[in-house]
Amino acid sequence: MSEMIEEKVLVVGAERPFRSDRVRIERTERRVRAYFEGRLVIDSKRVLLVWEPRRLPVYWFPAEDVRMQHLTAHRLDTGDQAGTAGWDLEVDGRSAENAAWSYLQPDPDREALRDHLAFYWSKMDAWFEEDDEVFVHPRDPYHRVDVMNSSRHVKVVVEGEVVAETTRPRLLFETGLPTRYYIPKLDVRMDLLEPSDKITACPYKGSASYWSVRAGDHVVRDLVWSYPSPIPECSKIENLLSFFNEKVDIYVDGEVQPRPKTQWS
Repeated sequence: MSEMIEEKVLVVGAERPFRSDRVRIERTERRVRAYFEGRLVIDSKRVLLVWEPRRLPVYWFPAEDVRMQHLTAHRLDTGDQAGTAGWDLEVDGRSAENAAWSYLQPDPDREALRDHLAFYWSKMDAWFEEDDEVFVHPRDPYHRVDVMNSSRHVKVVVEGEVVAETTRPRLLFETGLPTRYYIPKLDVRMDLLEPSDKITACPYKGSASYWSVRAGDHVVRDLVWSYPSPIPECSKIENLLSFFNEKVDIYVDGEVQPRPKTQWS
């Protein structure tokens, strides 16, 4: 089994994973654990990181590294899930339907996944890579986040009103996303911002809090965000504010920046 996996990991998908329309399977040296109802359900040092077309990366675990006594299998035979087994999870009276899945008869591109299971991230209570808790989904080793100090002049205009202006922004460059401009609160019209209840999480940056912006007679909801306690790798953006480029006019060194087309447009 180990020799077969070694060969498949080397040959499946040669393109960069986030651009590929093929399956790519790689070993990761990280120990990965997951908990449910306070019980350790997954504990593996033999994890496969798998990219499938149009999907975020997913961890797959050898069945031997999963507490299988807590899982019950059933076959999924509809649509593109034909040939896939779903697994219900139950621990100490608490259950999660379809918490995991596996391929009954993997095709050649997925042969390395035979006798492995993948889990829906949100179905588990907590995930750890080594001893660091990880949120949302596995971190992609081909996905970079770089934060750089800058002296560019950045101005943010909302509904014709200048809401932020600075010459000391920090620029965040993230693979596949527009440049984000993080601005000190002292350079933002905080009197125009209203705290929001919205919170989101990012595996590369941490948990973000949001503000709405009152400009004239309009309130633009959840337009601004900040990471009050980012993960250590992104500590340089701590407590700075960023605006959705897609929804505001941002001037950099006097030039208005095109509004990018993304899922937040």
